[in-house]
Amino acid sequence: MSVKASISLTESQDAYARDLVARGHYSSLSAVLQHGLELLREQSQNTEALRELLNQRRSGNFVSLDEGKKRTKDMIARKRAERGL
Repeated sequence: MSVKASISLTESQDAYARDLVARGHYSSLSAVLQHGLELLREQSQNTEALRELLNQRRSGNFVSLDEGKKRTKDMIARKRAERGL
């Protein structure tokens, strides 16, 4: 379902959007704005997911850099052994 809305753009935004349509990247000005809004929504969702991940990491247990390196080396050695390398 489409909703009609009146918006205001700067002259440079309007020129850019019209150029995208003229070059065939989008079928209309509405399509340009719809795609832009979808990109903003996606970016917002990604940002929120990253914030949540950071919050989870902050509340978790940390290991020292040396311990992290040791665990990584051990994991690589295990994987190599599993594959007979």
